Amino acid sequence: MIIASTAVFAFVLAFVLGSALGFFREFFAVPHDSLIDEIREVLPGANCGACGFPGCDAYAAAVAGGKTGITGCSVGGQKTAEALSALMGVSGTVISTVSFLGCQGSSVHVREKGHYTGLETCRGAKISAGGTRLCAFGCLGFGDCVKVCKFGALSMGENGLPRFDHAKCTGCKLCTNECPQQIIRNLPRDMHGAMVLCSSRGSSRANVTRACRIACIKCGLCVKNCPEQCIVMENNLPRVDYVKCTSCGTCVEKCPTKVFKILERDVIGKSPRPE
Repeated sequence: MIIASTAVFAFVLAFVLGSALGFFREFFAVPHDSLIDEIREVLPGANCGACGFPGCDAYAAAVAGGKTGITGCSVGGQKTAEALSALMGVSGTVISTVSFLGCQGSSVHVREKGHYTGLETCRGAKISAGGTRLCAFGCLGFGDCVKVCKFGALSMGENGLPRFDHAKCTGCKLCTNECPQQIIRNLPRDMHGAMVLCSSRGSSRANVTRACRIACIKCGLCVKNCPEQCIVMENNLPRVDYVKCTSCGTCVEKCPTKVFKILERDVIGKSPRPE
């Protein structure tokens, strides 16, 4: 009798709790927006976070809710923006960007501090030993950027520097954000002008040349010889005013260590990403 009563009580209790849960689920249910599903369908599904959201689902919800625009997906590019435009009834243009390394200090040019035996990652070497090379500003060469790239646009070269395949680069900035030296830069793919591929902000010419044989030596010849007067020294590195720069190449010719490069010819423009 006791067992039967317990069973009946358990059944009634389960029924009441189940009914209550069902009621509250319906009462507090958040209506699902089908627009989110439609937006999610046209996104590439890389979940890279380049849009500023944790993944494609979050970006889709933000677009549907009007919290962000339709041009945030650099991976999908203009094609995705146009698909979102059809859904949202607004227009927008995606500025295609590309990443590249602001350093030429390969294992051939940069001197090592000594034999490093710690964690073989850029971030690990920087935290534990302040880097493994005499140049405190350059590439550390362990390839953290390569490991986070989801698009096969990065590989490590034999010279200890990452190689960028700009035809595959989506401008997602995963590598830019991963680099502890903050020397991977991201610029519009159609950017024109000259840029210094060196990140050494050291003020002592002797120390700079001792650490790296291909670094900016702060001689100022680029500043003095620029016909457009669009180069100034800032934080011990030349800074170019791209509104004035005409890509004439004078700075490239005058630079004794050849750290100046023309973006559209030597860096970004080598292998444009197909649309």
